[in-house]
Amino acid sequence: MKNFTGFITSIAISAVVVHSSQVWAGEKIAQSLPSDEVTNIVIDNHSGLVNVIGWNKDKITITGELDKQAEKLIFEQSGAQIRIKVEYDNIDSWTSEGSQLTVFMPKDVRMSFSSVSSDLTLKNLHGGIEAVTVSGDISANEASNNIELSSISGKIESDNLSGKISLSAVSGDIKDNNSTGRLQLKAVSGEVEVNSKASEVFFNNVSGNSDLNLTDVIELRMSTVSGDIDANIKLKEKALIKVSSVSGDLDLVFQKDISADFRLKSNVGGDLVNKLSAEKAIHSEYGPGAKLNFQLGDGSSTVSATTVSGNVKVGSK
Repeated sequence: MKNFTGFITSIAISAVVVHSSQVWAGEKIAQSLPSDEVTNIVIDNHSGLVNVIGWNKDKITITGELDKQAEKLIFEQSGAQIRIKVEYDNIDSWTSEGSQLTVFMPKDVRMSFSSVSSDLTLKNLHGGIEAVTVSGDISANEASNNIELSSISGKIESDNLSGKISLSAVSGDIKDNNSTGRLQLKAVSGEVEVNSKASEVFFNNVSGNSDLNLTDVIELRMSTVSGDIDANIKLKEKALIKVSSVSGDLDLVFQKDISADFRLKSNVGGDLVNKLSAEKAIHSEYGPGAKLNFQLGDGSSTVSATTVSGNVKVGSK
């Protein structure tokens, strides 16, 4: 009976881990697993560089070289998940440049990535992405679906992303080009440069300066604490813009034929500058605040901006 129980346990384990392979430290890598019924791929690499490329084949292939100080590479399937992980026996003694890996995977499968200092490049992935790193750089090109890219001190660069996009950095810079869909940006002290066709944009900034070029906006919400925001904005009909600042300056430039209702307000200092019409700010009789309300065209869109000790300027190209 005991032998029979052990046999059943072995069968159960085999049912969970369908395919598995391992590579040892310093070895060249050239391995593949079938992607039948795989819905997501999880990659964990401490340091080095990982390239992930989507393709039309029904398999996952890894090439490259494993870090000489790594213990082994785990490459295995468990249920609907493929796991790729570089393991270290003693991570505290790590001093090398890390592993250099290239992963080819079905382009419509979801991918998750985590790292301490590994750089990551992504291309042609359309099943969704979640990538988190501490100090590594992230570069993403030609990707769609739900996309979340996050780094603390590394930089994030993206081109031609579409869908629900979230880009987040603490001290690293963010540079996004030609994104569409819904774009969410979070930055603390890094610089932000965006050229986007996203219809919905949400941006939170603390102390870094930002340069935004937004060409197809339906909804835009931005806030900054001590960083300046320069934004060129082309509004669609019935758009909604809400912007706030604490000690940072806001420079908002719109298309010439804009139709919008403007409501600008300053508290505790800060100038309201109108380059769109002849209306001037009205200063409070009993305090340092001011407000500036006016309408252009039929006022179909709404632009609201508030500031505490920062300047707000609105103009057109």
